[in-house]
Amino acid sequence: MPQTIFTEVKEEWHEAWQNTGFRRRTAGGLALFIMISLFFPFFFQTIEARNGFPLNDPLLRLLPPHDVSTATFNIIWAVSLLSLVRAIQTPSMFLTFVWGWLVLTAFRLLTITLVPLDPPAGLIALQDPISNFFYGHHKFITKDLFFSGHTSTVFLLYLCIPGRKDKIVVLLATFCVAVLLLVQHVHYTLDILAAPFFGWAAYRLARRIVAQPQNDAAPN
Repeated sequence: MPQTIFTEVKEEWHEAWQNTGFRRRTAGGLALFIMISLFFPFFFQTIEARNGFPLNDPLLRLLPPHDVSTATFNIIWAVSLLSLVRAIQTPSMFLTFVWGWLVLTAFRLLTITLVPLDPPAGLIALQDPISNFFYGHHKFITKDLFFSGHTSTVFLLYLCIPGRKDKIVVLLATFCVAVLLLVQHVHYTLDILAAPFFGWAAYRLARRIVAQPQNDAAPN
């Protein structure tokens, strides 16, 4: 059975790779991913140093802050692992998520720049060395607020992942992550509520970007 699955995956990628458009968009997407990752430390350190303004958030006032970092990232990285497996099995999902993440990140860079917020009262820093690596600093960034990157990214995975059961699991994970971020006062309620809308917009744009490879002629 494992050999059969491996053969099917190999054939899927071989067929996709014959498409010139797929190759170009994959290479372009990965190149942009590297460029943006290199830009992240400069950007996040810049926004962390600036002055912002707080939001009046009635819901957060009702929620005593608690450190739920372990639960949050157990969910995030479990869903990420599941999605990675499905992306390896499905080249179209892989390409859609890569471009979806790029568009979503562009949205975040823009909205974080235009909406300078101070962190919510009682914020407890998330303990996650993997995410902090992209910040380029050991300190957790507190001002990358509008909109929630964690919530929107997990929701983007929900939109990209095939299979009804997988979708249900990832959608539930999105809800859990959103609630846990509020419990830890990492984001304002507005940041969380806006995240799925940006995730959906990024997904729709990514679908348009990656749709063209299906029409490109395969090389002889």
